[in-house]
Amino acid sequence: MNAVRPRVSRGWLALREPADAAARAPDLAERLARHRPASGRWVIHDLGGGTGAMGRWLSSRLPGPQHWVVHDYDADLLEVAAVDRPGLAADGATVTVEPRRSDITRLLPGDLVGATLITASALLDVLTEDELAAVMTLCAGAGCPVLLTLSGVGRVKLTPADPLDHRVGAAFNDHQRRSTGHGRLLGPDAVGVAVDGLAQLGCEVLVRASPWRLGRSEANLAAEWFSGWVDAACERRTGLAAEIDGYARRRLTQATAGRLRVTVDHADVLVVPVSDAARD
Repeated sequence: MNAVRPRVSRGWLALREPADAAARAPDLAERLARHRPASGRWVIHDLGGGTGAMGRWLSSRLPGPQHWVVHDYDADLLEVAAVDRPGLAADGATVTVEPRRSDITRLLPGDLVGATLITASALLDVLTEDELAAVMTLCAGAGCPVLLTLSGVGRVKLTPADPLDHRVGAAFNDHQRRSTGHGRLLGPDAVGVAVDGLAQLGCEVLVRASPWRLGRSEANLAAEWFSGWVDAACERRTGLAAEIDGYARRRLTQATAGRLRVTVDHADVLVVPVSDAARD
């Protein structure tokens, strides 16, 4: 997976964690809580879980004891997940964490035996079509609910607006759909492809918007995000850099000063096996 998904730093994940928590759709977590396992104990596999941020957000929203298995290729991020563990469950039950170094595009059904919930965050849009199909088939075959949050859908709004925003956004989306040694990434098309594929596999699928809304209090994140957004756009369209030099400096100054408002659209997806759908 490391050849497909760029390595991310602890610092970037820590910076974005509050915005991620604010963006995720709370009603999907509420629906998920109705699917408490018959045994009362959750075994949750977090795919590409990095530093374990999903567990820190979701564990307090689910009742009952929980055991989180955090899968990631990056051992450095898993060190954080092992130390910065979630608190108690919604009803005060204990929550444990097991970091597990693994390539999630190569997991086998046996790796998820006993799972009562599968989660992932900011994952779908960095997979190729074949990788996504394999992961979705694996999730559907586990026979438990699946919560997939914060997948980018390719829509960004900056306020105040600038005529160059659209061109940079289009170049960034092209970058997210770039070809790799493993195939072409799905980027902003991933959510639609995943939803269609899961429906064909006989799952009930619910989709909710989960936008980042960045303002003055998120100025550091907005500036960091903007720099990466522009860099990716220019990497895809090399001639763009010279054209937008002044634009990039101006926008970055606005972002750093907290004068730029940014909305980055994402989608959250809750997948419920048909056998469980009646419980909703």
